Amino acid sequence: MQQDSNIAATPVIAIFDIGKTNKKLLLFNRQYQIVLEESSQFPEISDEDGYPCDDLKALTDWVLNRFAQLQSDKQFDVQAVNFSAYGASFVYLNKAHQPVLPLYNYLKPLNEDLLNGFQEKYGGAAALALQTASPNLGNLNSGMQLYRISREKQALFPIIEHALHLPQYLSFILGGGCYSDITSIGCHTQLWDFEHKAYHPWVAAEGIDRLLAPIAPYDTISANKDGAVIGIGLHDSSAALIPYLVAFTEPFVLLSTGTWCISLHPFNNQPLTSAELEQDCLCYLSFQGNPVKASRLFAGNEHEQQIKKLAAHFNTDLDYYKTVYCNPKLLPETIAYVEPTDAEASSAMLHQSAFGKRDLNGFESYEAAYHQLIADIITQQVFSTNLVLKGSEVTRIFVDGGFSKNPIYMYLLARAYPDLEVYAASVPQASSIGAAMALHHHWNPQPLPADMIDLRLYSIHQGLSL
Repeated sequence: MQQDSNIAATPVIAIFDIGKTNKKLLLFNRQYQIVLEESSQFPEISDEDGYPCDDLKALTDWVLNRFAQLQSDKQFDVQAVNFSAYGASFVYLNKAHQPVLPLYNYLKPLNEDLLNGFQEKYGGAAALALQTASPNLGNLNSGMQLYRISREKQALFPIIEHALHLPQYLSFILGGGCYSDITSIGCHTQLWDFEHKAYHPWVAAEGIDRLLAPIAPYDTISANKDGAVIGIGLHDSSAALIPYLVAFTEPFVLLSTGTWCISLHPFNNQPLTSAELEQDCLCYLSFQGNPVKASRLFAGNEHEQQIKKLAAHFNTDLDYYKTVYCNPKLLPETIAYVEPTDAEASSAMLHQSAFGKRDLNGFESYEAAYHQLIADIITQQVFSTNLVLKGSEVTRIFVDGGFSKNPIYMYLLARAYPDLEVYAASVPQASSIGAAMALHHHWNPQPLPADMIDLRLYSIHQGLSL
């Protein structure tokens, strides 16, 4: 059906939200309601070593083509564009602003000799991790990608003019400006000295600083193209925190659950300790440039693996767990939580939970086994979350993502924190809406809606028959 020419186009902001698997385009109206949502996937290609990586050309062409199509779509008036993307990857541009290397996969193993030499040169692995608030994670520390190229691509390194984190490269595609963004710099890169609020000295010592574009505020406009202002992009985890930081001023922890369950504490200003780093804590930087202490747990991955075993053992569908409601009679009466200060007992807490060693023949039903699985995961989760709760006053825990919809998980978390308000929270497409909110004053004359976050309070006295 042809669009009625008398109907005014809807003013929108377009967000390109780029994950490792799904590449999304979303349009939000002035009430931050989604009026268009698309998801695309591109086959991976291989780098020069045969390791899989994202197809940078396919991604670039898709962004350019979809923006051009939006500009000619009479339904929408695109007034702004911003970007949210995984941050642990660089795009390398020459003087002609053309990419000269693949978009390397951050899971690619890093040469151990190269890494050991770097750490020895700059004070040791522990000191570097403390100074940069980043556990030693190989290529997931994107600064190590720059160091590797400087040493292994010595003929090519001099022709690199700019190294842009992926969100800022996406902005460059449309806006043409080269910028660095504090949320990308601050996401476990080992580039940023958190104490001195500047690049770590090794960056200049290795000549890496010449590749890094000027740091710009989160709401910087790189260009005004065809009537749309172009933002400089944000790291996706930091973007997802924006709706909560805007809506709530009292201290809180956001427990973002998925494959990784990440406890984000924007109000904990205590520096990371060596023990916390060894237990997979790190710091992000918020869109305002403030440290966000975080702890990580691979609980979503374990849940996925264990429900496969449960389905096979009890001969059920894989998704049968979704039909299991919270029954306190099937839960342990007490759960022995491990304190983070008990180093010996906690050494294995962030690995697989106790459920992996349990004999499934000892459970009378799927329901009984599944309750025990969640209880074991919660034992780990409390340990992980307590790493960032320690030494700070918090009144609320917000849980978003997959586990926020799990009544057993939510009940047990509320039971573990009886003095705190524990909420299941929902922000549709949180990283995208956060990136949109970052540019609010550039395109949207209306106030931010008060109801963007859907909250449901859990306690040990309610939610048992959800």
